[in-house]
Amino acid sequence: MKFKSYCQQYKSSAALFLSSITFATVSLMFPAQTMATESPASFSSQLLTAEQAELQVQALAFSVEQITDQLDRPWSLAELPNGQLLVSERSGQLRIVDGDKISAPIANIPPVYFAGQGGLLDVKLHPQFLRNRWVYLSFAHGTKNDNALRVIRGQLRDNQLVNQQVIFTASSKDTPVHYAGRIAFLPDNTLLVTVGEGFDYREAAQKKDSLLGKIVRVRDDGSIPENNPFVAEANSNKAIFSLGHRNPQGLVYDQQRNIIYSNEHGPAGGDEINIIQAGNNYGWPVITYGRDYSGAIISPYKEYPGMQQPFIDWTPSIAPSSLAVYYGKMFPQMNGDLLTTTLKSHELRWVKMDGNQPVQQISLLAELDERLRHVEIASDGAILLLTDSGKLLKLTAK
Repeated sequence: MKFKSYCQQYKSSAALFLSSITFATVSLMFPAQTMATESPASFSSQLLTAEQAELQVQALAFSVEQITDQLDRPWSLAELPNGQLLVSERSGQLRIVDGDKISAPIANIPPVYFAGQGGLLDVKLHPQFLRNRWVYLSFAHGTKNDNALRVIRGQLRDNQLVNQQVIFTASSKDTPVHYAGRIAFLPDNTLLVTVGEGFDYREAAQKKDSLLGKIVRVRDDGSIPENNPFVAEANSNKAIFSLGHRNPQGLVYDQQRNIIYSNEHGPAGGDEINIIQAGNNYGWPVITYGRDYSGAIISPYKEYPGMQQPFIDWTPSIAPSSLAVYYGKMFPQMNGDLLTTTLKSHELRWVKMDGNQPVQQISLLAELDERLRHVEIASDGAILLLTDSGKLLKLTAK
């Protein structure tokens, strides 16, 4: 069912729509007490003054090195064991970056649907990559009228991807936007994949027979784990891990805290960081702190029983595009903190944590005036960034 303006229909259909939703409170692998239940930490309440932020940045003392500016709409990267970087370009190429040298495209990458926000998206190495050589890719697959997020894996050998296998394909749609597409491995070698709701299919985010607007969990070979939260529920897709998502483009598993974090694009306002737990409903489009791009009200609700409040809310929007948790020796004052790249506010947002709670937010690199697409923590503790303009940047301590 395509989206009909909620500002026109919601008031009359809310009761019927909500009565059709079954809310789950399944706990799987991650303790319930880590989920924020109070009002979300807001943009304005935590952002430091300019003077405070300047002191924090001066104390951080980093330099920015441009490795290259010759990438074509890069979307993600993964560090290989030898220190080289696998970089995905949304136009469909996967390349190896070694210092300032960029390889020819790796051969045998599957064709992608390159339109709108679609194309080649995330790249992740299997946790046992040294042994099995598996590389996982997410991308938009299909045609203008029938496309979907897909995840495949292949073995990287001799600058080509061989022995490819389809791991997961989301529900199809006819829009070129809101794919999400981030991948994160969990300690049991299952992987989570974020799936956007396709923009025109908002209601699908609340329907458990659709994979739009979900985070899914599959084994590394694409099979369904028996302990997924909706495996035993009739008429529900067994791959679903959580529901009620809009366009979550950041996803990371924090091994130290045993917490899954995700960031998510809201509409006009209502960008979020969420703590992801099995079976939880994150509310979209029933609850949101944002409005439609036209200014119309999407929903009369900011809270609703059985739906999670965001861990952090960003209103107005910053357009969070990826997420990392910093652990490393290079910037010890950042250890355990969250780093979010942004597209709209052109900054790296540093969320300082005290234990499991956010306490401050600091804007970094706004002077670059770049749409920052991806952040990755290198094995030496450096911070790697990709920009929509084609740059690979490296932040190191002075």
